[in-house]
Amino acid sequence: MDGDTLARVTYLVLIAVAVGGALIAQGRGNWSKLSQQAAIWGLIFVGVIAGYGLWSDIGPQLLPRQEVVSDTGQIVLPRGPNGHFYATVKIDGTPVQFVVDTGATSIVLTKADARRLGLHPESLQYIGVADTANGLVRTAQVTLRDVQLGGLTVPSMRASVNDGRMEMSLLGMTFLKRFSKLEIAGNKMILTP
Repeated sequence: MDGDTLARVTYLVLIAVAVGGALIAQGRGNWSKLSQQAAIWGLIFVGVIAGYGLWSDIGPQLLPRQEVVSDTGQIVLPRGPNGHFYATVKIDGTPVQFVVDTGATSIVLTKADARRLGLHPESLQYIGVADTANGLVRTAQVTLRDVQLGGLTVPSMRASVNDGRMEMSLLGMTFLKRFSKLEIAGNKMILTP
């Protein structure tokens, strides 16, 4: 048993002891109520452990992840539960979650992602304007270093930081056009280098 497994087992035993101790302290003298509560908590405990054990089986369906097909170099992006495709792109070594947007001209970063990348959005000059689904927004031009998705790495790339409210950064066509083929097959987007 490795250190992580031992720590998890110890944690679960401590929780069981704490819940059991609370039940015994609460149910002194009323053993039928105590046994009923112990059975309920036991079932909850077993259910949590079973759910944790099954997560590796059901997790990929609930939260699909991108994959790189090793022999072809293709990147396969599964469709998310809301119908969009998502990609995790490394920018100068920092992973950033993007929604793939073939309607966006370029890469557009949220202020939060720009901050994570060390771009200091409060000091940028928002002199550009973009026409979005939410109307006109101000943008600031930035240069990203080492933009990587799968086997494709772009050493330097222009992008925008959105001054408006955005849920997630957009991976637009200036990056996507670097792939030789982009196709949607069923619930997957396949990017071929």
